[in-house]
Amino acid sequence: MLKHRGFPGRMPGTDFQFTVRRPNPKGVTPLTRRERFADRKNVDRRVDATFMRALWEQFGDQPFERGNLDAGRLSWLFGREVVAAEDPFNPASYEALLVINVAVAQASFPDAFD
Repeated sequence: MLKHRGFPGRMPGTDFQFTVRRPNPKGVTPLTRRERFADRKNVDRRVDATFMRALWEQFGDQPFERGNLDAGRLSWLFGREVVAAEDPFNPASYEALLVINVAVAQASFPDAFD
């Protein structure tokens, strides 16, 4: 599992996790598209925006390996702002390549691209 050096481990001042320390011994948690409903808490929206900003600052518009990025946090963006960068795509692989869909991400999180 690739560890993304310099990527924040969590949202500052909170317990919202962005990365995992070690591979899951029971198997890789697959990425799944999670629906973000309009009634989500403001803190959840801020965490998503902070995570999107960290992804943008670390990877820009270039493909990146999933590595130690948290599957739960990625799943809130997967299928919209973050999409598969390879075909076929294995959602249950730490080596899976992802890329930021810049147009969708900028529309969803305009503050993350200042």
